[in-house]
Order: sequence, then structure tokens, then C-alpha cells
Amino acid sequence: MLFGGRSSEHEISCLSARSVIDALDPTTTDVIPIGIARDGRWHVLPGPPALPAESGRMPEVVPGDGVMARLADDSAGNPALELADGSRADFDVVFPVLHGPRGEDGAIQGLLELAGVPYVGAGVLGSALGMDKTMQKALWAAAGLPVVPYVGVLEHEWRDDPEGVAGRIVAIGFPVFTKPASLGSSVGISKVADAAGLDEGMEEAFRYERKAVVERGIEPVREIECAVLGNDDPVASVCGEIVPRGHAFYDYEAKYLDADGADLRIPAPLAPALASKVQRLAVAAFTVVACAGMARVDLFVRDEDVWINEINTIPGFTSISMYPKLWEASGLPYASLVQRLLDLAVERHAAEHAKRIDVKELHGRVEP
Repeated sequence: MLFGGRSSEHEISCLSARSVIDALDPTTTDVIPIGIARDGRWHVLPGPPALPAESGRMPEVVPGDGVMARLADDSAGNPALELADGSRADFDVVFPVLHGPRGEDGAIQGLLELAGVPYVGAGVLGSALGMDKTMQKALWAAAGLPVVPYVGVLEHEWRDDPEGVAGRIVAIGFPVFTKPASLGSSVGISKVADAAGLDEGMEEAFRYERKAVVERGIEPVREIECAVLGNDDPVASVCGEIVPRGHAFYDYEAKYLDADGADLRIPAPLAPALASKVQRLAVAAFTVVACAGMARVDLFVRDEDVWINEINTIPGFTSISMYPKLWEASGLPYASLVQRLLDLAVERHAAEHAKRIDVKELHGRVEP
């Protein structure tokens, strides 16, 4: 189990990992909790991350919490962990519960691919596309899927020509939401009512990264989420609806700090035909950006119109997060969901490995 990491979603990752670890049957599954500290170093911890109720603070991975480790292999070339104390640990599959950059964006997936390790979730391409909100929207639009009007903005564009960028944003209409292009958990998002508020919204987005996405706010709108599960033949869960309470939108505080920040309606009160349309679009969004294993697709609904907002390839996985709750409402309990994701990881790895030809074998086929 990999969790923590170097993104601003470090603590949320630790909470998700704790829920996954608690759901696994200790009589059939041995879990190696690997916390990634903010400096990027791996630590094998003596147990799962502590919950706030147990420690009095949000969980995080800090140096000294465990024994430092790195990926290695055994004498037969099988993946293993090499610990700083000289010991080694074998494993079968990795569950990366990492949110945000360097965890959900293809970076850790590339490392695991190079090491030949089966892992839960999307591959390098799907993870990278799923992280970048401008790229995923461009691909969905090219595939004929509905997305809200948006503008991608690089920080240097905003610094060099703020009036020109503002003109592009004004053209899509207000209100807008300004967001870091590659973060989740509503970090760095602002709702901007008019051009006068653009500077503050853009600066907040650029606090976190050098690329932002500005999206037209659809009003009134319903925020609908749908969970997708599978590899080659993905399926969608029932739909859920988020109704913010006392917040302008479903922001970080409403998600994680305010116990009454939102109502979660599962299943969402949608007409059957509209619910089916949402589910079809969720699976299509998943497929277009080459996802695998799992993803949560967030959509906007107004009357009979549906727009795809974004996709989360490693969604929140606490026991109260939408992804597991949607599958529980669909008849797949949390523990069974976790086991299904592990099985899908092994299946995908085996299928892809079967297609890889060893260079020596290829050379052996070449006629002299």
C-alpha cells in the first residue's frame, strides 16, 4: 500500500489508505504500509496511518515513522522491497492510494511499470490524462462528448498578457471557476463572479502549479458523480448527487472540514433515462482517456443536459468517500470492492505482460 506523497493532498491520501487497509481481511492479505514522506522517501511503517480521532491531528508521513525502503528485486528478478535495516519484503501487487501530482499523474505508475509490478488503477497514459483537466477535456470534446466551455492558461501567459487571457475567459462567460489544472480535492479552486475577480482567482490557482483551467459555471446545476470499475469492459455504478450546504460550491472545507458541508444523495434522484445517460457518459469518459481499474467521473446536470466535468483516477477512498459509497449502493460492499480492484490489477498486468516480447526472443526470430 503506497500513500502520502508529495502533493498537497498528502493527508487525504493517508486517510484513504487507512480505510483500504482496514477493509482488507488480515487472514488472507498481508499489507505492507509504505508511507511516502513529503520529501519523496519511502518508509515502511509499523502499522496503518493514525486517524485524527486517534492522534488528534490529520495523518501524515514524516521521516522516522518507519524504516526507509526502496524498490528492488530478488535473485530471480521478482519485485521486492529493500529496507534500510538490511531486510527484504516480497509483494504481489501495489495499491497506490496517492492523490495529486507525483502519485496520480503517471509518475509512480511509470516507476511501477519499469519495475514490472502489478498495480491498482490506470496506467501511465490514463493517469497522466486523468490528472490534466485541459487534456482530458480536449480529448472528450474531440470524441464528441459534452464538456462545459473552458480555457487552459499557462502561468507565463497570464503574467505576460493578462488582458489577452482575460479576454479569452470573458468570451466563455461568467461566472467561472479557476482551478489548478492537475490537482484534486478542490484545492486551489475559486468561484469568480466577474472580470474584476479574475486576478484573485488566477493567483490562487497558480499558487499550486503553473497551469490553470478556467471553466464556465453552469447555473443552476446539479453535481452528479458516477463510479466506474473495470478494465476492458468497465461498468458504472448508480449515480450520486452532491448538494453543498452553506458553501458557494463543493470546496475543500465542505468536503473535509465541515461535517455538514454537503448532503450526499445516493442514489441521486434522477429519472431512469437521465441516470442511464449519465452512466453511459461516465463509461465513455473513462474509456476515452484510457483508464483502467477505477475512476470517479464528475458530471454536471441541468434539466436533461449533461456535461462531463472531470475524472479522478484515484478517487478518495475513505469509508465515507463517494467512490466506495456509490459501489456499496450498487451492491458491492467496500471490502469486496477493494478485493475486486486488486484482482483487476493482477489481470491487467498478466494480459499486458503476455503481449511483451523479450528482445532476445525477437532477435532469435530474425533470419541471418
